[in-house]
Amino acid sequence: MGRENWYKVDNVAKVFLATADKRDTRTLRVSCTLWEDIDAKTLQEAVESAIQIRPQFQVRIRRGIFWHYMEDTDLLPIVEEEHGRICPQLYVPGHAMLHYKVTYHRNRINLDLFHAISDGTGALEFLNIIVFEYLKLKYPGRFEELAIHSGASEEDLNQDSYKQFFGGMGLMTSSLKKAYHPSGLKLPYDQLQFFEVHMPSDKVLQKAKALGVSLTSYIGARFMLAIMEDMPPRKRKTPITVSLPVNLRNYYPSYTSRNFFNNVNVSHVFDEDISLDDLAKEFDEKLKSNLTEENIKKQMDNFETMEYVAPVRAVPLFIKQWAVRYGTKVSDKKVSMVLSNLGVQRPPEEVRSMISNYSAFCSSENLFSTMSSYNGDLTLGISSPYVSTKVIKNFIRELSNDDIKIRVYATEVIR
Repeated sequence: MGRENWYKVDNVAKVFLATADKRDTRTLRVSCTLWEDIDAKTLQEAVESAIQIRPQFQVRIRRGIFWHYMEDTDLLPIVEEEHGRICPQLYVPGHAMLHYKVTYHRNRINLDLFHAISDGTGALEFLNIIVFEYLKLKYPGRFEELAIHSGASEEDLNQDSYKQFFGGMGLMTSSLKKAYHPSGLKLPYDQLQFFEVHMPSDKVLQKAKALGVSLTSYIGARFMLAIMEDMPPRKRKTPITVSLPVNLRNYYPSYTSRNFFNNVNVSHVFDEDISLDDLAKEFDEKLKSNLTEENIKKQMDNFETMEYVAPVRAVPLFIKQWAVRYGTKVSDKKVSMVLSNLGVQRPPEEVRSMISNYSAFCSSENLFSTMSSYNGDLTLGISSPYVSTKVIKNFIRELSNDDIKIRVYATEVIR
């Protein structure tokens, strides 16, 4: 690769490194489906070309005395036909391995990525670079003049934007209470079930606009009601809390390919009846109030300040990881599910006729749903650690009752 560098991991990556396990691998998957079957040899060449454009992904995570760090590696990715589970384990302490993987199935290209390396925005840009390089190789001369990446400098792409923009306040405590979680048994420790849900985006937007709320708030309220239907009466005073990752690049001038997101939370206590209309409007108001730049900065300053507390900096890594695992376990109890809106996908006009759709998944110990739109199709990638599929069935049934046509695909699990 011609580079010999090492990098500190960002504070969000430290959480993923401390908490990754065989079920919640802390891996995210982004996929692009073309209108034609994938040629494996051409895809291999495309990936090798893409890592020259984004060498930031060519790293190994190593253990230091006090924190992990990343160093460049000459390990090369090997493209394979898809097999095994979605969001596989891509970080094993002490193992020499890349922390991303490219696979294909028929006409779909998958990029699985360990979340400590990048977030959904960075992963989607890397995937699009791979897809674009593939199409350039497959159709010589047709797409040569196009650039699908941001054109940012290597320094900007490697930037730890959390340190750049945050870290100047005293510590605060979370006011969130323990949230309700769907009832029932969980799948075996190394399994998750994945559901890919498709629906016409214009129809869903129409429903959201009729309520005067955003698409995210409409889907979030629908998920809250689906979880509420699973809730026994004695639990009705326990809040249902939806956590929503926010791309901080929308608020700060960053081109980093590393993690740069924050989570905001919306809660509701179902201690009395509430209609979808009222719940969606309440969800929308709470979400907007949380998304002010002032509120985001307060939360992120608090998060970044932790690293600079002298007693914390001097503690050995294994103790820090225990503390992070414990803190994350406490935080997870305050969240019922995660809803991540990756937005409308907009590849260059010249390649849109080649692309059928995008989709995404993320591993999780709780319910997790990604959401993205492309070419009139709203796609949800739902990950579930639960044996019961009741909440997902409730969600899909109520959308269908809203006269929205739904297509659902699901993985098989071994019980």
